Amino acid sequence: MATGNKRQANFELLRIVAMLMIISLHYLVKGGAAVPFPFAAKESPAGVLAWLIEAFCIVAVNCYVLISGYFCVESAWKPGRIVSLLGQVLFYSLLIPVILILTGVVSAGDLNVYDWIGFLLPLGTEHYWFATAYLVLYLFAPFLSVGIQKMKKRDLQILLALLLAFFSLEKTIVPVYLATDRYGYDFGWFLCLFVTAGYIRLYGIDWLEKRSHAVGLYAASCLWIWLLSLASNALSGKIDTFAHYADMPYTYNHLLCLVGAVSLFYVFKGLSIREGRAADVIRLLAPCTFGVYLLHEHILVRYRWLEWLHADKVKESFLFVPHMAFCVLLVYVIGTAVDLARAWVFGRMKRHER
Repeated sequence: MATGNKRQANFELLRIVAMLMIISLHYLVKGGAAVPFPFAAKESPAGVLAWLIEAFCIVAVNCYVLISGYFCVESAWKPGRIVSLLGQVLFYSLLIPVILILTGVVSAGDLNVYDWIGFLLPLGTEHYWFATAYLVLYLFAPFLSVGIQKMKKRDLQILLALLLAFFSLEKTIVPVYLATDRYGYDFGWFLCLFVTAGYIRLYGIDWLEKRSHAVGLYAASCLWIWLLSLASNALSGKIDTFAHYADMPYTYNHLLCLVGAVSLFYVFKGLSIREGRAADVIRLLAPCTFGVYLLHEHILVRYRWLEWLHADKVKESFLFVPHMAFCVLLVYVIGTAVDLARAWVFGRMKRHER
């Protein structure tokens, strides 16, 4: 993500925006504003709006992986990155339960040995599914990078088409549950995103280089996600199959979600941020986004923060919109502050080791 010794501020800004979207997704679904399908639109107009916001945010996770693949495909593989990732994940997975116990939020007696195994082995137990999938992807990154660069353009296009047909197109057009579909919560889908990003890095998608095309396709993809889900929801009362398909467009490996993510990636790819204080602040804050995720998605926190901020009191009215905006910003600011402190502590420890 760097040009010379500096990370590119436009992609770093995308990381920040994507994290704000991810917190919004968690607020909408876990806070109850996005009413579970099926539901009657006339009985829950706020729920219809919640799913519209959800549609514009659902691309965020894909964008994160696209950023990594875009730069990793031509970068040197760093084993130290794995150590850094593990250290950051363990910092949150182990420290949070200790703090919650000491502050009386959680009773030590409520946590059994299996809970502590999950805290100690957060990747193997998928305490954080994204961290687990990303770590596996990074382990394969050097092989993927070499393969992508060695392949002819035509062969890479065929490979990418086959991967997307299996992981995305099939589940997009077939309105039934597929045993191989993990909804994008796995390494297999991340591999597809990595190859997609590698193709973009080497050959690009000329049509999306024009800003209006990228913005328009992002908006259109998200609107189609929303409309397709509402239509399936309406049909679910008559055809049982559509009850399953109603929320399927809101999965990471749905074709519309992929198209929306690639389009948003291009929106920021073409964004020019002048060097100066703003760019420096973006570069300072962006690396903390992973820490924001690890903090608010800890298994002991992921539902509690919504209770602490009383999301349930506004979930059935349009007041959830300003409340969500406040909560998302608050979680982001607190998470960033905590991760800046963690980075400072880790930095001091490294200097002492030398």
